[in-house]
Amino acid sequence: LPPATAKSDLPVGWKKQQSSSRPGKFYYINIYTQESQWDKPTEPAPKKRAKEDEAEPSFSKKARASPKEVRVRHLLVKHSGSRKLQTWRGTVATRSKEEAKLMLRDYIKQIEGGKLFADLAEKYSDCSSAKRGGDLGLFGRGKMQKPFEEASFALKVDEMSGIVDTDSGVHVILRIG
Repeated sequence: LPPATAKSDLPVGWKKQQSSSRPGKFYYINIYTQESQWDKPTEPAPKKRAKEDEAEPSFSKKARASPKEVRVRHLLVKHSGSRKLQTWRGTVATRSKEEAKLMLRDYIKQIEGGKLFADLAEKYSDCSSAKRGGDLGLFGRGKMQKPFEEASFALKVDEMSGIVDTDSGVHVILRIG
């Protein structure tokens, strides 16, 4: 007979992982899509990524005329795969990319719930623009990493992006001009 194993209390398709940046806290990973969440799942893991939560947003270049410059606020969360691990605050990013995305999803929920983007960016962003509420000022094409640029120019004024993945880490962007 095979040895007895503890039966998982998770629905099919989920695995539990301990957070490296939040000791004693666990998150849950969909084994099919590699998406993660803080809340304990109650249903089997979907085998396909939900369209509204795609990590790589697709932006139509024909969708709207593009301005020469945009002004955005952003909130950056660095992770262990970021090109520079040290933050402007002097800390070193050790969290996984999945944990960074979970953190951003939480910030997005807070913003959608009424929290000010600038306040969260000031408190939590790993970019030195946090001192200005995440405001990067005006910039034109060719000044930012390609995924960040494409997301910024695709947004309408007062529109917020989903998660944008760059070599610097993961971001949420709010176009302000």
